[in-house]
Amino acid sequence: MSTGELLSIEPQELQFPFELRKQISCSLQLSNKTDNYVAFKVKTTNPKKYCVRPNTGVVMPRSTCDVIVTMQAQREEPPDMQCKDKFLLQSAVASPGATTKDITSEMFNKEAGNRVEESKLRVAYVPPPQPPSPVREGSEEGSSPRASVSDNGNMNASEFTAVSRSYVEPQDNSSEARALISKLNEEKKSAIQQNNKLQQELELLKREINKNRGGGGVAFIYVILVGLLGLLLGYLMKKT
Repeated sequence: MSTGELLSIEPQELQFPFELRKQISCSLQLSNKTDNYVAFKVKTTNPKKYCVRPNTGVVMPRSTCDVIVTMQAQREEPPDMQCKDKFLLQSAVASPGATTKDITSEMFNKEAGNRVEESKLRVAYVPPPQPPSPVREGSEEGSSPRASVSDNGNMNASEFTAVSRSYVEPQDNSSEARALISKLNEEKKSAIQQNNKLQQELELLKREINKNRGGGGVAFIYVILVGLLGLLLGYLMKKT
C-alpha cells in the first residue's frame, strides 16, 4: 500500500492474469483519510492499451473509491511475460463539495503552485488462475478419501468397458437376425411362386376337363387330387 498525505493506494502493482485475445481487468482502491475533498487523475504510458474508469474523480473525506483498469485484448504474448507499462496517479485537494465536473487540468499543475501528490504504479503479468483439481481436494482431506477416489476410478473404468461390450454384441445379434429374416422372406417368396404355378396348372386341367367331359369320372377325381395336393404343398411352404 502506498500511503500519501492525501490518498492511500492499494495495490501498488497492477497485476493482470494474462490471456491472449481476452480483456483483463484489475482494480485499485483509493482511500481518503483526511477531512478534505481530494481530486485524482490517472495517467498511463500506453493510453491505447488500457481503459481506466473513472480516470478522474473526487474522493470524499474519510471514504474510498474503486478504480477499474482494463487491458485490451492482446494478440501476441509479450517476451518473457514482462511489461514496461506504468501508471501515474495524481491527487490534489479540491474545494469542499467538489464533484467530478469541477475537476480541471490546472488542479494538477505543479508549476501553478498547487500541491499535487504523485504515485507511480507498475504493471505485471501473472499466470491465469487454474481451476482446482478434484484429486488435489481429495488428497488434502486425508488418505481415506484418496482411496475412495481410486476405487471410484476403477469402478468407472470397469463400467465403461462393460457398456462398450454390451454395445458391440447387439450389433452382431442384429446382423444375424436380419440374415435369418431375409432367408425366410426368400423361402416365403419361393413358396408363393410355386403355389401360383400349381394354381395355374390346376386351371389348365380344369379347362381340359371341360373340353373332355366325356372322359369319365376317373380323370376328374385325379384332377381334384392334384389340386388338393398343390394347395397342401402351398400351405406347408407358407407355414415355413
